[in-house]
Amino acid sequence: MSHDTIQIDSDALTATIAPLGAEMQSLRTSGGADLLWHGDPKWWSGRAPILFPIVGKAPGDRIAVGDHEAQMRQHGFARRSAFTLASQGPSDCRHVLQDSAETRALYPFAFEIAVTHALEGATLTVSVEISNRDAKPMPFGFGFHPAFAWPLPGAEGTPHEIRLDNGAEPALARLRDGLLPPERQPSPFRNGHLTLDPDQFEADAMIFPEGAGPGLSYGVPGGPELAFTFDNLPNLALWQPPGAPFLCIEPWHGMAAEHAASPQIAERPFSLTLPPRETARFGYSVTARI
Repeated sequence: MSHDTIQIDSDALTATIAPLGAEMQSLRTSGGADLLWHGDPKWWSGRAPILFPIVGKAPGDRIAVGDHEAQMRQHGFARRSAFTLASQGPSDCRHVLQDSAETRALYPFAFEIAVTHALEGATLTVSVEISNRDAKPMPFGFGFHPAFAWPLPGAEGTPHEIRLDNGAEPALARLRDGLLPPERQPSPFRNGHLTLDPDQFEADAMIFPEGAGPGLSYGVPGGPELAFTFDNLPNLALWQPPGAPFLCIEPWHGMAAEHAASPQIAERPFSLTLPPRETARFGYSVTARI
């Protein structure tokens, strides 16, 4: 297994990806502007972790699959696992994680996760295939957790917005003790627009379980902006440690466990159960308009 960070390039962007967690470490324009958070642990040491086999917390940090129970930290183990470089080209690379004795002690399945990062012009696409290599159905949640610069390069001192492509006003959920309560709050969006303010994150992440749609734009209308599309990722979270110089734009298929819920992964909101020998696919693209 390679421990080297991989660099991929297009005419407009350069990205680096580490084998630990198959996590993107940087995303930079050809002009040298950094779009991705650089991981200063003063705020948050993550940059763009992959979340599997759970998104968010489990009750008491314990999960269950049938009669099997184990400790599992928030967002699962993939982000702390060493992936193997399976292929690399000038503008793309593919990393793979397969089950091991260590993972099966936590999560009793044979599986494979393949993560592909690819650049084309000003667009980065991250594609994930999760395969159930076991003889029994495999419940799981999956999500992306990338952190992008706030403010974006060239937009310092200018209010930033999130604009949902579908123009919706999705209901807001706020975690309580890291778990999902049943109640929903009024949407902070108006006709699909949300002007961002660090005060919005004093109560932790803003989570939109339903209705945020398959794409959004982040940045300054008419100025520097990142445009996103999501594939098979119905849930959205926005997160920032208040005042930090980044914003996490997190598309998920799966969420934190509900309050008073069992530890069963299959019972978590938006969890998937993948039949034996089948593969589920997820992805997002981001286009830089900087």
